[in-house]
Amino acid sequence: MPNKILILFAHPLFEKSNANSALVSHIPDSPNITFHDLYQEYPEFDIDMKREQELLMLHDIIIWHHPMYWYSCPPLLKQWIDIVLEHGWAYGKEGFALKGKLLLQAITTGGRKENYSPTGRDFFTIPQLLEPFCQTAKVCNMTYLPPFVIHGTHSMNEDGYQKYAKLYGQVLEYLENKPFDPKELTGFHYFNDWFKTQLG
Repeated sequence: MPNKILILFAHPLFEKSNANSALVSHIPDSPNITFHDLYQEYPEFDIDMKREQELLMLHDIIIWHHPMYWYSCPPLLKQWIDIVLEHGWAYGKEGFALKGKLLLQAITTGGRKENYSPTGRDFFTIPQLLEPFCQTAKVCNMTYLPPFVIHGTHSMNEDGYQKYAKLYGQVLEYLENKPFDPKELTGFHYFNDWFKTQLG
């Protein structure tokens, strides 16, 4: 049985993002993959909690796809987390609705990879900055995978956009169709790095 994947896409300036336009264009056309553009669905931030919870229940793998915004996510995705991951449903003594689901973040950032290090301009690694999201997944009994990250989008050319977009499409096809043990990713900072080992 293929995995059902829900891509929760959050980009307030999607029309200006060459990188994310390329990524989204390479999402496989599959009945098992749902692309859900939060800013298109909720321009007034009036999130339908029950609808979103129903969507989550229908999928095995959840992807938070967004640009890095001030070392975090765009505000609508944060609001989605605050509203949809309800106590007693997603977490708490009786909150097991999401137990066993996989969570992956697909991140774009203008900064280069070397910037995100103790000696770089941003001081912290991407996994360190995403730790609150990782902990959120754990509290909700989900399995958090290392993030899929695209660095340097501000200086990237069209060939670069297409290279990573193709890779993203391959990742989604793999997640949809190939069984794998999340423990295999232990020790990998980025999903990209682990996935390259699967392509060989």
